[in-house]
Amino acid sequence: MAKQYSEMSKAELSQLNSELQKQYDEIVESGISLDLSRGKPSKEQLDLSEELFTALNSSSQCISSTGFDVRNYGLLQGVEEARQLFGQLLGVPAENILVGGNSSLTMQYDAFARCMLFGVGEHRMSWMKQGDAKILCPAPGYDRHFAICEEFRTPMIPVRLTGHGPDMDQVEELVANDPTIKGLYCVPKYSNPTGETYDEKTVRRIAELKPAAKDFRVFWDNAYLYHDFGKVTEVANIFDYTNGTENEDMVYEFFSTSKITFPGSGVAVMASSKANIDFAIKHMSVQSINADKVNQMRQVLYLKSPENVREHMKKHAAILKPKFELVEQKFHEAFDGTGIATWTEPDGGYFISLDIFPNTAKTTFNLCKAAGLKITGAGATFPYKKDPDSKNLRICPSYASAEDLAKACDVLAVCAKLAATRRLLELE
Repeated sequence: MAKQYSEMSKAELSQLNSELQKQYDEIVESGISLDLSRGKPSKEQLDLSEELFTALNSSSQCISSTGFDVRNYGLLQGVEEARQLFGQLLGVPAENILVGGNSSLTMQYDAFARCMLFGVGEHRMSWMKQGDAKILCPAPGYDRHFAICEEFRTPMIPVRLTGHGPDMDQVEELVANDPTIKGLYCVPKYSNPTGETYDEKTVRRIAELKPAAKDFRVFWDNAYLYHDFGKVTEVANIFDYTNGTENEDMVYEFFSTSKITFPGSGVAVMASSKANIDFAIKHMSVQSINADKVNQMRQVLYLKSPENVREHMKKHAAILKPKFELVEQKFHEAFDGTGIATWTEPDGGYFISLDIFPNTAKTTFNLCKAAGLKITGAGATFPYKKDPDSKNLRICPSYASAEDLAKACDVLAVCAKLAATRRLLELE
């Protein structure tokens, strides 16, 4: 078994550092070009949905069950068949579904913007006019959520993750005592990047929050609801706990087919209370006549039912699971016994969260970049890119081939080890 780095003498660390530097120099000289920076589906995954191209192939299929021709203007809330399907997928009535274009991130941005500009529902004082609206952000978390907050200059408050969701003691105390806290971002299943799924108790506590701000909103980004690797991990339906309560309007849920069919040509969904959907449509009607309803119909004709979606996602899992297992295997081979790294081993989703030796994430990132390996930037998983321990890296195994993934893990391991020995020698 490898000796823990922290237990090595200075001479042993110096020797190891020299060996790692030699390995690193050889990697640089080899001229590799590898990319683990984003959670994109591979070509093999995209090929799974090839039949989507012919799912809608005649004008007769463009007539909705309501008699509406989806090729024409109208139906801002989305095609009825799409609302029915996504309502079944998310466990809410069709009237609570708003079907949009290809990007759930766009729908999240727009929902956030409406809060900032127009307020929420009956609370018509915009967040922007109220002053310092703040958002709670579980961290490590999704960098694009943080980017939305930064875009609107909305202060972010990091919240610790427990392995079962955000620290609810912290969340409850913050929202109950500070009326300037207006929202909470969540990725409830296979969180980006930690891969954790919120347990039922956490979901219930979120649904039962007692915010000091009456216009508080939860942004429930359920991107990976059907992205299991095998065993189905269930996440509680938050609307089961908010319906008919004083928090009925508190939650905006987001979902899409981006990593089910085609990321650039999928369909995005917002689910919320009927009051929230009506409020969104009121403002969206100034922005647009409708989203791409032909694509909405095409997706419905291809996906057909929740049962078919689950079967389809098993095909994705057959491609993704071995890649995640490969990364986990390589990390065990590289780091077991060293004491310098821990990582998550999720049962689904798109990411692995790697924690390396404290205060070495930026060094490791720079070493990887110089060696030809592109990874997500150090600090990206925290608000303002400020990782308090400078140790977290988001690993994205999905896009690379197995061969490239193995090489990338080897390179990453050398860089992380080299950064650790340098740091430990500095501390001597």
